[in-house]
Amino acid sequence: MGTSFGPGNISPGFNWKDDMADSATVRSEETQKSQVDTETTERFIEEKHIGERIKRLRLKKSMGLVELGRHTGLSASFLSQLETGRVVPTLRNLARIAMVFSKDLSYFFDSEPQAMFRVHRRKERVRLPQTGVEPPTYFFESLGYMVPDRHMDPYFAEFVPLAQPTEPKAHMHPGYEFLYVLDGELALHHGENQSTLEPGDAVYFDASVAHSYICAGQKPASALIVTMHQPLPMQQGAQQRPLATQAFPRPLPTAVPPATTVNR
Repeated sequence: MGTSFGPGNISPGFNWKDDMADSATVRSEETQKSQVDTETTERFIEEKHIGERIKRLRLKKSMGLVELGRHTGLSASFLSQLETGRVVPTLRNLARIAMVFSKDLSYFFDSEPQAMFRVHRRKERVRLPQTGVEPPTYFFESLGYMVPDRHMDPYFAEFVPLAQPTEPKAHMHPGYEFLYVLDGELALHHGENQSTLEPGDAVYFDASVAHSYICAGQKPASALIVTMHQPLPMQQGAQQRPLATQAFPRPLPTAVPPATTVNR
């Protein structure tokens, strides 16, 4: 015999209207969840700038959409919509693109680093004297004390005229140094080299060689000095000179430089 699924075969106590209402509720919740998930996904894609990241990778390699399509098996029109955020990428598509550029899939989801930008107002800087020498032969101001994990230290330095001849105190430190004279005359000693620098003159030198500078004129000399923290490759058997010999100490990343400084 065939089985009938009409109302007559429903057991007592079963309310088919309630069952239909419950099913409709479940379908509504599933539809709502699907919509929420789609909205959440699109918002996540937008926040991570995935389309922009793909475009940056492509342009960095000077690669066109058609060429990228050949490597990934995706159409140029789809990739264009992907870059502009008009379509939501699947993990499979992102994995294809990541492999083309030798990136991990996580590249598209990691937080992007914030571009470094710090303004150092003149009124906020602190003028410090050379330490270990009396009277000091120069004063300096850090121009990068608010930048954390910096790879170089910029300074403004003013070298004062000397009342009597004084032998400048030489110093050395790993890395390199750049100096640009703004005003006055500045005598620079670097190993066996000696030079008098005037406004507009610049010098770039190996800071691991003993060097010193001193005002060479009747009026103060001012200069911009940048020390770079890139030590030279150590030769076998050679020992790297300690940082404690540097004249312009690396200031702490705070608004106020440290109270004690290392002599240069």
